[in-house]
Amino acid sequence: MNSSNNANFAVVTGASQGLGKAFAMELAKKNHNLILTSLPGEGLGQLAKSLEEMGCTVHYRETDLTKTANVMELTAWVNNFELDILINNVGFGGNKRFLDVDAGYIGKMLDLNVKATSLITHQLLPNLLKGERSYVLNVSSMAAWCPIAYKTVYPASKAFVYSLTRSLQNEFTDKQISFSVLNPGPMKTNGDVSARLETQGFAAKLLLIPPSEIARISLRQLFRRKKVIKLNWAHRLGWFLLHVLPVSAKSAILSNNAKKELERAEQ
Repeated sequence: MNSSNNANFAVVTGASQGLGKAFAMELAKKNHNLILTSLPGEGLGQLAKSLEEMGCTVHYRETDLTKTANVMELTAWVNNFELDILINNVGFGGNKRFLDVDAGYIGKMLDLNVKATSLITHQLLPNLLKGERSYVLNVSSMAAWCPIAYKTVYPASKAFVYSLTRSLQNEFTDKQISFSVLNPGPMKTNGDVSARLETQGFAAKLLLIPPSEIARISLRQLFRRKKVIKLNWAHRLGWFLLHVLPVSAKSAILSNNAKKELERAEQ
C-alpha cells in the first residue's frame, strides 16, 4: 500500500518502543500520516519528530491507557482526524507466580490488554467506517493459543484479543473494513528480554523475529486483508502445533518453559 497521497491517519498504540515503534516506522516509510500513543516519558515526541523528517504528518499523545477516562479522552481527540488504519499494539505481560502478584498487577493487565483494546476499537470504529477502505490490526500473542502457568493472566487476556478480532471479522464481513489479528512469538525488544530469550533453547530461537521484520510482514498481509497473520515458516509451524496438540500436552510444555524462565530471573 502506497500512502503518499493519503490524507488519512494511522493510529498506533504503544508506539514508543518495540513492535509499536516498528509499525510506526514502516508506515512512515510509506509516507502514511500517523497518530501515536504511549506512556509519558518514553521519548514519543522525539520519535514523532524523526518520523516527520521522513515526510509524513505525525500527531502524538502520551497517556496511561489503563485508565478508562484517558482512553475516552484519547479517542475523542483522535476522532478529530480521518482514519483508515488502527493498530492496537499496546499491552504488557510477564512471568509471575499467581499468588505473588497483587490486585493492581492483574487489574492493569486486564485494563490494558482487554479493556483498552476493546474501547479504542469501539470508539474509533465509526470513524474508520467512513472511508472507502480501512484496516484494524490487533496484536495478540502465540500465548493466546495455550494456557500457560506462570503467565496465567497474560495468555487469557491475549486469547480475548484473538477472539474479539475473529468475532469482529464475522460481524463486519459485509463492510469495507477488515480486521486482522497478529499472534507474534517472543521478541527481542530490549537487552533484558533479549538475554532472557537467548536461554530458552533452539525452538524458541526459531520464533525470534526482529520487530522491524514483524511489522513489515504484518502490514503487507494487513493490506491484503488476511484474517490471521502468519509471519514465516516457523511461525506457521508453531500455529499448527498449538492448534493440533492436546491442551494438556502443550500447556505442560510451555508452562515448564515459563517456570524455568521465572526461576532464572529469581536467581
